[in-house]
Amino acid sequence: MRVVIVWAVSTLTMLVLAGILPDFRLQSSDGDSITRIGLTAAWGAGAFGLLSALVWPVVVRALLLVPALVLGLLVFFLNGSILLIALSLIPDGRGAVAPETAVVVAAVMSAVASATSTALAVRDDEAYRRRLYRLADRRRRRRRREGAPGEAEAAPGLILLQLDGVGYEVLRAAVAAGLMPTVADWLGRSHRLASWRTDWSSQTGASQLGILHGSNFDVPAFRWYEKDTGEVMVCNRPTSAAELQRRAVRRTGDAGLLTLDGASRGNLFSGGADQLALVLSVAARRGRDNRSRAGYFAYFSDPANAVRTALSFTAEVGREIGQSLRSRARRTEPRVARGGLYPIIRAFATVIERDVVVAAVIGDVLAGRTAVYADLVAYDEVAHHSGPHGGDTDRVLARLDRSLALIARAAEHAPRGYRFVLLSDHGQSPGETFLGRYGLTLKDLVRAGCGLPVSRRAGGTRSGAEARAAVLAALHRPEDEGEEGRPESGSDPVVLASGNLALISFPDLPGRATRRWIERAHPALLATLANHPGVGFLLVDGEVLGPGGASARLDAPGAAEELLAPFGPGAAEAVRRTDSFPHVADIMVNSAYDPVSGSVHAFEEQIGSHGGLGGEQARPFLMWPTELSDPGRELVGAEDVHDVLRGWLREADGPQVPLTDRSAEDPRQEPDPGGSLPSAGVPAPDETR
Repeated sequence: MRVVIVWAVSTLTMLVLAGILPDFRLQSSDGDSITRIGLTAAWGAGAFGLLSALVWPVVVRALLLVPALVLGLLVFFLNGSILLIALSLIPDGRGAVAPETAVVVAAVMSAVASATSTALAVRDDEAYRRRLYRLADRRRRRRRREGAPGEAEAAPGLILLQLDGVGYEVLRAAVAAGLMPTVADWLGRSHRLASWRTDWSSQTGASQLGILHGSNFDVPAFRWYEKDTGEVMVCNRPTSAAELQRRAVRRTGDAGLLTLDGASRGNLFSGGADQLALVLSVAARRGRDNRSRAGYFAYFSDPANAVRTALSFTAEVGREIGQSLRSRARRTEPRVARGGLYPIIRAFATVIERDVVVAAVIGDVLAGRTAVYADLVAYDEVAHHSGPHGGDTDRVLARLDRSLALIARAAEHAPRGYRFVLLSDHGQSPGETFLGRYGLTLKDLVRAGCGLPVSRRAGGTRSGAEARAAVLAALHRPEDEGEEGRPESGSDPVVLASGNLALISFPDLPGRATRRWIERAHPALLATLANHPGVGFLLVDGEVLGPGGASARLDAPGAAEELLAPFGPGAAEAVRRTDSFPHVADIMVNSAYDPVSGSVHAFEEQIGSHGGLGGEQARPFLMWPTELSDPGRELVGAEDVHDVLRGWLREADGPQVPLTDRSAEDPRQEPDPGGSLPSAGVPAPDETR
């Protein structure tokens, strides 16, 4: 009955469009009766629906080598081509449409058919349940053929959802304000909430590597210079992400948290999962089997998804432009530039990537996978440019909550029970940028301290948010080297920013520079940096330097704790750990921090930042079901979080399979581009039931 109703609505839509659009007709040149025109529309709508169901998935699979975002645009033209074919099947040539009009007609019909099907599911809960059950049953049969454990044997699975950049206090405030009713409901009846402390490098690369792979050793920042190779490592560069994952696997001897029947969605690293989509550490690989893009193709295999997401994408671009103009008109401070490609990058993170990741997780739930880890980056991307508090980010948090609700509803129809764990990788601290506050970049300040010429025109440091790298990967341009790839040889220092943390290296000097060498080679540099009002402290060769000549050796008991006390509990221990890294920079610079306002000064163009010490950026959250064991202590560092999550997996499903003789450089990567996502019948992430 539902199919008949959708067919009838599609027929009516085609009739209306034929009456509105001058280049679209459903009758012969001599004219036809209303009945004949109605039958022609029914024939055309039926043929279009049938071709969309049968031909479309095959066409999309054949285009796996096309960049994912290009496919998103190509969807409309392919959909129009299918409509042209459908009209050509109408007897006596009664259907005709101009090619450019066919694109519009096909998009409208796909959207209307999808909306009608969803509306019927809303009115018929049993139909919705049957549809999801059919999808789940299909996957159960496939799992049995592959020799996977049967449904009766399945223990509860674990869904780990990372709300990127959402700090502990931000989550609590959003729940109290009613922005996140799903999270509030869980906290009220089934979950506990706690904060944990990040490492000094409070950013996704270090945190997620530690959480998924159990080691973030030698990750001093978001980007850093390695003297032994002469290259700059950047956590959101695919080749760097792949290398960091390889190092972690080699250090731990384990493929990762998701080794046993796991899925990794939208992350920087795989976690050892078999099922990957939008994972940056595999984005540099070329070919049909690149699962960093596979999720896009499976999602766009339903043209209705493309239509819905395109409309949401366009609305988000308009929303960002409007918010940016309003911010400028009101002279809101602090403020950073939000023009250029940023509206598109924001819309990608808050719409396309969110929709694809949520659809992938729903597919994993219906497939009954044991463990899923997914990263939703929307809040982090918006907060960098709008600040971590305010109306812009409140709207993003509300939409993230709706995504959580959609996944939870899908889990009600899964072949096994699921426990939901929410967590974040770091928070964000507000504050005016270093450039905006003092009129020069840290690189300019370093060059002045070294007696080198400084440009008269200050230029900003580009933001290093994860969404930009995801866009490049989707466009088959995973490498974005610029001047960060391999700095030119010479004596000039290399200055790299990671939020409110910066790293200074002298490339011509082998090994780590001593304080004595720096003071001899550049006598004014350390004093210039340490006494600048925008700098909180320096780390140089095992010694912390503060303003006014203050200093403390890390190996002197209590000295560093006293000097770093304003930066929060555990600051000295975090700095001490980073000091032990082989690739720690010659000079590590942490910006000033105001404990009253909680503000820092990012060395990048971000008014909501993270990467160093100071404020909310170092206090992410962990939220878990009460039936799982309580950690019983404050968690310090991402590796601590990994141990807790691995313990919860062990409680539910026994010990995880360790890494044996599998190559550390190939952590289980044979793709299944479309098998893990829901088919065309599953609603898109923006829909509600």
